[in-house]
Amino acid sequence: MTNSTFPIVIENQAGLSEMADVLTWLDTQVDQYKDQLASAGAILFRGFPVKTAEDFDVFSAAFAYGDFTYKESLSNAVRINFTPRVFTANEAPPDVEIFLHHEMAQTPLSPEKVFFCCLSAAEKGGATPLCRSDWLYANFKKQHPKWAEQFASLGLKYKIQMPAEADADSGQGRSWASTLSVDTVEEAEERLAALGYSWRWEDDGSLITTTPVMPAVKQLPDGSESFYNQVLAAHLGWKPVGVEQEEPLTFGNGDAIDGEALAELASMANEFVLPLEWQDGDVALVDNHRVMHGRYPFSGSRKRSVVVCLARDV
Repeated sequence: MTNSTFPIVIENQAGLSEMADVLTWLDTQVDQYKDQLASAGAILFRGFPVKTAEDFDVFSAAFAYGDFTYKESLSNAVRINFTPRVFTANEAPPDVEIFLHHEMAQTPLSPEKVFFCCLSAAEKGGATPLCRSDWLYANFKKQHPKWAEQFASLGLKYKIQMPAEADADSGQGRSWASTLSVDTVEEAEERLAALGYSWRWEDDGSLITTTPVMPAVKQLPDGSESFYNQVLAAHLGWKPVGVEQEEPLTFGNGDAIDGEALAELASMANEFVLPLEWQDGDVALVDNHRVMHGRYPFSGSRKRSVVVCLARDV
């Protein structure tokens, strides 16, 4: 199950030193790498002259995927745009771990691909753990078929609290107006209704939303199944919601998820994690449907700068 190379590593063996030359080279290689990504789940490009957000923008654009911008997303993470396509991975403080998840799998709008670029590696820590969700789910299904069937048949609901003003100290601190791309309460409610959400407003001006039933398992083009969701991130890192301290994650029918099942998933996922230890200039292309990612805490005087570009299949 885990005998294939993960991730595939492509090094700059030709010693390309100018981005123009890199783009010319990529033009002849992109189709091959897209084919490899479909089975490998992740590709790391190392040693290429990617030094700025603009370099990363043109590198990722060479793959000709459709754009998926931060503004149009329903991500509730605080991020900063460098170009219309490129933005920070997350503005959460360095000591906050971001647990394994599929990008925006808790929303009806999620990207198929995620590009990461390390402009500046942390002095200590800061790796991006990658985890093959197809391998994880196959193993979980084999070991715990009843629990696996619950996830597959019931799906999930996520309850998320969006603050009235952005909170940069939280991994989920984007304001409701920014998250929903609206200016007024009326516009927010109209957008939520169209997306199938339920909601309520809190006295502090924050907004608590509950998603429609979202899938926990996604069938991939090769027939395998991926544990495509935010279960581990919600279980390990999300705080209870509202004054009543409601659980942020339930099955789609509203039932609580067995704590033993969640603990087993978290433990089992560690068996399939590969920490991506960043080097300056690294670019990673990740199949968001097959591979989860996260962020380990980091420290030191050197600023860690990892930016992302999201993409959709066209």
